[in-house]
Amino acid sequence: MTERAAPFYCPYCGDEDLRPNEEGHGAWECAACNRAFQLRFLGLLARGLRADPSEGEQI
Repeated sequence: MTERAAPFYCPYCGDEDLRPNEEGHGAWECAACNRAFQLRFLGLLARGLRADPSEGEQI
């Protein structure tokens, strides 16, 4: 994993004490709230084009 993909803060509590998780690529642990989360790149969006959230599609 590159440094570009590293999160700056926990998406749940906002704390910055994050460590890579042993689960694999893109997984992180927050020491403050004891949660684990994963970063994932979904893809590129065309400018001005957005998927309808009710359809459940990923672009």
